[in-house]
Amino acid sequence: MPQFAQASAAANAYFNGYQEDNGFQYRRTNFKKIKPVWQRQMVKYFSPEPPGTVVVDTTNHFLYWIWENNTALRYGVGVGKEGFKWYGRARIDRKALWPRWVPPPEMLKRQPDLPRRVEGGAANNPLGPRALYLYRDGRDLGYRLHSTLEPWSIGHDVSSGCIRMFPEDVIDLYQRCPKGTAVLVLEHLGANAG
Repeated sequence: MPQFAQASAAANAYFNGYQEDNGFQYRRTNFKKIKPVWQRQMVKYFSPEPPGTVVVDTTNHFLYWIWENNTALRYGVGVGKEGFKWYGRARIDRKALWPRWVPPPEMLKRQPDLPRRVEGGAANNPLGPRALYLYRDGRDLGYRLHSTLEPWSIGHDVSSGCIRMFPEDVIDLYQRCPKGTAVLVLEHLGANAG
């Protein structure tokens, strides 16, 4: 029991109250616990992609929303763990506010104890307040840009291929990206995290 209490207290330190949003609430991130490198910021970033494109650097755990004049808005992210990484081009063809979560059949095979469906706004919904769905040639790739219930996972290889963000960051990105936004997930090259 004492170990569980210590782990719970350590996890709770990553949160700072609750935030109301469209009739639901999420746990606010305690950014005092988050290394500055993972916090949203404008940076110099040289990319051939046009402004408004999302570029995900899986190696260094950053998502860039390309701005003008070789700059970008950079977000810290969690990416796919070994065996679940993917790369290439996609488009955001669907966006959802407080989406429901239905684990894919492959995930249920690996983790049969998972719920079959979690409604939007539920405290245990891993997608959180927003999800941006990635498509290629009109087909849902099964990958999303979404929130995380585990802020300490940002900056790590943790997911089943989806890109995890702080709830505050996915809300910010959701407002910037209309349907049809181009997404490029890089395989190797990216900005140095230093």
